[in-house]
Amino acid sequence: MSQQAIDGLLLKEMIIAGANLLEQNREAIDALNVFPVPDGDTGTNMSLTMKSTVKEIAAQDVHSASRMADLAARGALKGARGNSGVILSQILRGFARGIEGCETVDAQQFAKALRSGADTAYKAVMKPKEGTILTVIRVISEDSARYVGKHPDNLPGLLDKVIRSGEAILAKTPDMLPALKQAGVVDSGGQGLLTVFKGWRAAFNGEKIEETNANVGSAATFEFEDDHESLEEIKFKYCTEFIIQEMNPGVTEDDVNRFRTRLTRIGDCVVVVGDFSLVKVHVHTNDPGKALQYACELGELVNLKIDNMAEEKRERLAKAEAAQKAAEQKRLEEEAAKQEEPMKPYGMVAVSLGEGFSGIFSDLGVDHIVEGGQTMNPSIEDILGAVEGIHAENVFVLPNNSNVILAASQAAELSERNVIVLPTKNVAMGIGAVIAFNPDADVEENREAMTAAAEQVKTGQITFAVRDTVFEDKEIKEGDIIGIHNGRIEVVGHDIHDIAIELTKTVVEDGDALITIYYGEDTKEEDAQALGAEIAEIFSDLDVEVQYGGQPLYYYLISAE
Repeated sequence: MSQQAIDGLLLKEMIIAGANLLEQNREAIDALNVFPVPDGDTGTNMSLTMKSTVKEIAAQDVHSASRMADLAARGALKGARGNSGVILSQILRGFARGIEGCETVDAQQFAKALRSGADTAYKAVMKPKEGTILTVIRVISEDSARYVGKHPDNLPGLLDKVIRSGEAILAKTPDMLPALKQAGVVDSGGQGLLTVFKGWRAAFNGEKIEETNANVGSAATFEFEDDHESLEEIKFKYCTEFIIQEMNPGVTEDDVNRFRTRLTRIGDCVVVVGDFSLVKVHVHTNDPGKALQYACELGELVNLKIDNMAEEKRERLAKAEAAQKAAEQKRLEEEAAKQEEPMKPYGMVAVSLGEGFSGIFSDLGVDHIVEGGQTMNPSIEDILGAVEGIHAENVFVLPNNSNVILAASQAAELSERNVIVLPTKNVAMGIGAVIAFNPDADVEENREAMTAAAEQVKTGQITFAVRDTVFEDKEIKEGDIIGIHNGRIEVVGHDIHDIAIELTKTVVEDGDALITIYYGEDTKEEDAQALGAEIAEIFSDLDVEVQYGGQPLYYYLISAE
């Protein structure tokens, strides 16, 4: 008889399987970026989001599906990066809400959770766009609801329907977004979500690794961090770790799965990962001998390590007690200092990728620089930590990347401070906004002035193509130099200098007074200065500045205002 319910342990396996399958396909999903630029990062952002999810649930062996979903959603929210990662975290958050209180999940509850996931994701985006991951989850949830209306007790069939529905709507995304059709790709976020769901179905069905085209049977993609100090109660004393190798004749992968189940009956924090030739094992148990006995039925044991966590805890408590008075005194002194020093009215957080840009923001008085941006989007937790670390009543956040704005907005919702997220889509806009800040103005006046200043900044970026494509009738070959302006590839060629001149002529408009050329980490200063001198001759009535940005992958960022 087929399985008709998912408990917490099975849901954990499904989530880890989805994360592993996503990681296995991360680069392929990155490559689905509409622009043939070297920083397509949808797959990377979604995979890092799921990695945070797995880290949250790795040591949890709760049987409640609702509790496991809550833990997964919390991990996803903490580690969510980029628009795709944030939306994925919201889908998981809504999914958890949809099965609140459920010890196990049947077909109807699963479909309800998908609907809740879709609704939560749509609400998180100010202007939802169809043809994206949002469309994929919405259609999957609608098709799932119709399916359970006819087959209310068929959970395996529902999971199959989820995949069929996802594949069908994903294939239609190019018809919804012309940019996708022109680039010859489907939506990358939707592809990432479908990959996660394929991992879920594979784990539910107990499929072998080779049948899922990824190592869905293990968490080997991720480093397991066994944090004994975080355990509030030590129910099982002995942390037992070893490796099984040289499998005994006749041992199958089903035997390894049964071994994992047997460990859950004698302990917790069970991790059994690896391929069939080498299996890493971790378990907290009061009977390590039995764990070793079970393992010997599979193969040879090496690298045995057994730690008494109860003894470790006694030693930690003794050290902690010795330092407690000093720590408490320090805390009291810090609290007194905070009370004496009132919170300042304003603080600023800027996202920046590049030594030069970070230096500029620091010089302009930005309180905290969050590393990240064009090639590595910071997580919600990164931004929230920066905000909370500033002793200010009102904190302006400059995302400086369109793919960071949503994460910044989610961080703002989680913060107890008054957080104002400005819609800065690149560092040049962010610099313009900071310059417009007036410490004597109120919050709304600053919001309006900083936003207006940012929107006055026009920018162009120069990088290289990573694949052959056609974009708005422009034939682009891998390795071509491309100039991007207003979300469009404006110029294509083979020479960085020539593209920079042509792109600047496109960016600059009547009424502009200043052109700033920020050169990247792969651009020589003398080349940048020579380019600046030539542009100064072409635009002799404008001021031209050349500054080091240090941004990776992009030779130049050119702004005009």
